[in-house]
Amino acid sequence: MKEGLKIAIGADHAGFDYKQALSAEIPADQLTDFGTYSSASVDYPDFAHPVASAVESGECDLGVLVCGSANGVAITANKHQGIRAAICWNEELAILARSHNNANIVCIPARFISIDEAQKIMNAFFNTDFEGGRHATRVGKMTC
Repeated sequence: MKEGLKIAIGADHAGFDYKQALSAEIPADQLTDFGTYSSASVDYPDFAHPVASAVESGECDLGVLVCGSANGVAITANKHQGIRAAICWNEELAILARSHNNANIVCIPARFISIDEAQKIMNAFFNTDFEGGRHATRVGKMTC
């Protein structure tokens, strides 16, 4: 992971164990954990909105959201202006989401991949830069 990146992380109950494993790979001084803090049933928007707000405001550079399918957290995060949350289930998608779409939140589907794969996805996402160029024009057209 690039030094100095500020990372926001959040998950619902289905993603709790993954969030714990992913958080352990991020230096404590670079991590803001927005919960959940147990595997008790919760509502994913309660964690997706704070992560998206932290990235949107610049408090954090990038975000990680985890739920069962990753759909709920991605849909919720993408309601925020300036957020480009991408569902990624392999490293290649994470690299493309960052390099071509300038995604700033990676959404991980805990019920469909292993924790090991989730760690690889997160690291690929963090270590990939936006290419800009022709992709910048396209990203610029995303906002209404």
